[in-house]
Parts: sequence; structure tokens; C-alpha cells
Amino acid sequence: MERLRLTEDGSHSLYNSQYNQHYHSVSGALKESRHIYMNLGLIPVLESDQETIRVFEMGFGTGLNAYLTWQAADQYKKKILYTGVEAFPVSQEEASHLNYESVISQPGFMQLHESSWFTNHSFSEYFQFRKEQLTLEDFSPENLFDVIYYDAFDPKAQPELWTEEILKKIAAQTRSGGVLVTYSSKGIVKRALAAAGFKVEKHKGPGKKWHVLRAIKQ
Repeated sequence: MERLRLTEDGSHSLYNSQYNQHYHSVSGALKESRHIYMNLGLIPVLESDQETIRVFEMGFGTGLNAYLTWQAADQYKKKILYTGVEAFPVSQEEASHLNYESVISQPGFMQLHESSWFTNHSFSEYFQFRKEQLTLEDFSPENLFDVIYYDAFDPKAQPELWTEEILKKIAAQTRSGGVLVTYSSKGIVKRALAAAGFKVEKHKGPGKKWHVLRAIKQ
């Protein structure tokens, strides 16, 4: 398949020709997702006293982050309500070629892609899943989120998703003390997050990436 890319840790990514971007780091898709979105974002909240955790992902993409979130919910035996937004979904045919089930050893990956949009799905006792096919600008949640996976394409490719205005919208949808994590550590992103009301932390990135960001809603 033309878009399929095997990354350095043996897990797949996809290439998006419209934005000239890969969905995940070519140095390791699984390594990147675990380091940024799980270890810096979700796991600290799972290890807190909070019983129910609301997770929002900007950019459902390949479904890898949602898949790891499901695995974490079952491992920690804590209820996670996941919502992902994706304006341009990966096809079920393409998703079926991704090797995440074999490298993660967690069943059910294709359920994420085959499930209906705009519907709540309970895939386990601890994991509730919802995806919405629309733009971030059109997304209006009913509840505040505890963890944000901000996984839009690079600011050069999608500058409209990294502005102070759009990150203020994200901040308004995040509870006080909530966590936002993203792979981008560019100055414009740090400044926009700070202006939106987040305390920004710079952390070591996975693999060859020097830094990533973790931001706490004030």
C-alpha cells in the first residue's frame, strides 16, 4: 500500500500526501504514542485518585492513541470516556493493514474504525469510545475533558489548528488541572498555549525528537 510506512520500532504509520506529513514519527509510531500521549498525558491521571477520566483527541487519525487508551483503561481498571475528532478519516481498508494488534497484543483495533460516528460505544467495562467526523472548529462537547491529546499535523502544514484562538477553545473545554500533551514544541505553540491559560512544560521527546510539550490548564 502506497501510504503505509513501517517505522523504526516495527509499528506502522501512514503518509498524508495532502499535508506532506506522516501520521506518526518514522522513528517509531508506537514509541511516540506511548511516550507522549500515554506516559506524559494519560498515565499520571490514571495513577491519581480520579475514578472517571474524560479524554479528547484532536486527530483520531490511525486510531493508535485511542487503541492504547483502551488498553490502559483495562489495565488500570478505571473508566475512560474517549472522544476523538477527525475531519478526514482513514479508510477501513487502510486501517486493516496497520499492524498494531500484532505489536501491542490487544484485540479489537478494527472496532475503532468500524464503529459508527457520533455514537457512544462501550468496548469494555472501562472504555467508552466516541468519534466525531468534523472539524475542531465545529466540535462542541457537553463536558470538560481531563486529558487532551493534541495530535494535529505540524503547524506549518495546519497552521489554523495551532493559533491562540483555537487553543483558547481547547482550554475552555479542559477542566482546571487538566493535561494537554502534544509532540510539537515550537515557540509559536508554547506561546499560544500559555496565552490560552496553560502552564507549559518542555519534556524530552521520544527517539530522535529533542522535546515535546505537556501543558496544565490553570
